[in-house]
Amino acid sequence: MSAVASPEELAEALRQSAERQRAICLQGAGSKRAMAGPVTPADEYLSTTGLGRVLQYEPHDLTISVEAGLPWRDLTRILAANRQMIPLDPPFAADSTVGGVIASNLSGPRRRLYGTARDMVIGMTFATLEGKLVRSGGMVVKNVAGLDMAKLMIGSFGTLAAIAVVNFKVTPMPEVERSFLLPFESAGLAAEARNRILSSSLQPAALDLLNPPAGETVGNRAWVLVVRAAGNAAAAERYERELAGLATGVALDGEQHEKLWRHIQEFTPGFLARHPSGAVVRVSCTLKETQPVMEHFDGPALARAGSGVCYGYWESVDRAADFLKEAAARGWKSVMEFAAEGRKERLDLWPSPGGDFALMQRIKNLFDPGNLLNRGRLYGRI
Repeated sequence: MSAVASPEELAEALRQSAERQRAICLQGAGSKRAMAGPVTPADEYLSTTGLGRVLQYEPHDLTISVEAGLPWRDLTRILAANRQMIPLDPPFAADSTVGGVIASNLSGPRRRLYGTARDMVIGMTFATLEGKLVRSGGMVVKNVAGLDMAKLMIGSFGTLAAIAVVNFKVTPMPEVERSFLLPFESAGLAAEARNRILSSSLQPAALDLLNPPAGETVGNRAWVLVVRAAGNAAAAERYERELAGLATGVALDGEQHEKLWRHIQEFTPGFLARHPSGAVVRVSCTLKETQPVMEHFDGPALARAGSGVCYGYWESVDRAADFLKEAAARGWKSVMEFAAEGRKERLDLWPSPGGDFALMQRIKNLFDPGNLLNRGRLYGRI
C-alpha cells in the first residue's frame, strides 16, 4: 500500500496508473473494508493516510478545510477545543479518515436535525484519473457554485475519483444536552410516540428506535425510543416535562448521556466485532414504513426513527440475504451494507438500485471509462 503525501502526488499516481491501464484500490485507513462491495484485487494500492493536514480553520466563520487522510477523531478533537462540531456521528469514528467518512457517506443519530455529509460539505478538491485536481465549492457556507461535482464524490466509495481535501461548515456545540429512554410494549406504541414528538414543537437532535434485542443492550428489553435533546437548560427541562406524558422513561446527562450515544453510534462496529461472519442490512423508507420494517427484523435492529433509515443485524449472512430478497419484493430500498469478506462476491448486495442507476453508470463512464478505480465497491454494481 503506497501512501501519497500531497494532493498533487495523489493526482500524479492516478494518472500514471490510468495511463498503464492498471486497476487501482483506493482507500484511507481501511476501517470499512466490510462495508459495501468487495475489495477486489488490484494492480496498484493507494492510501490517503499521508494527507493529514488542517489547511484552514476559521472558528469565527464556522468553516474548516482538511486533507482527506486526517483521522476523523483528530478533526473532532480540533473542533471540540472551540466547542464546535461536525455532527455526522459516523460509525467506525475512532479509525476512520475524513475522506473515508465522506466517500462512504456515513452518518449517525443526529442526521435527524443536522442532515448528512451533503449538508455539511461546502467544498472539495478531488484527483481524477487524468491527473487533474478539481476544486469544487469553496470556504463560504453559502457558496454553492460547482458544488454538485463534489456531491458526486459523496457516497461514491472512491469509484469516480480520489477525495484529497474536504471543506466543512461547522456547528457550535449546544449549551446543554440530555437523553431520554422511553420504553414501549410494541413498535406501534413507539411509532405513535414518535409521531407525537415530531408533530410537537420539540425538535430533538436525534430520535432513534431500538427493537427489544437492541433495547436490551441499553438495559431494557423493550421497544425503546431514544431522544437526544439539545439547547439550553430551559429547553432540556421542557423536554423532560413533555416526554413524561409519553412513557415512564429514564433521563441521562453528562457522561451517561455521552456513553449512550457512543454505544448507538458504534452499534454496527460493536456487532461486527462480536459477529465477524455477520451482516447488516440498511433499509431506507418513509416514516410510516419504519414500523413494519422494524417489525420484520428478527434480530437486533435500530432505526433513525425521525429520518426513515433502519438497520437490521444478523449473525448469518445467508439469513440477511433472505431478508434482502423479501425487502426487495416489498419495494423497500435496501442494501446489505456490511458483510464478511469472502461472502459478498456471491451475493446481490443491492437488489433494486432504482431508476437513477443508469445515470450513475454514465457518470462512472465519464470519470473512469476503463473501470480502474475501486472495482465493484459500490455494492458490487459499479
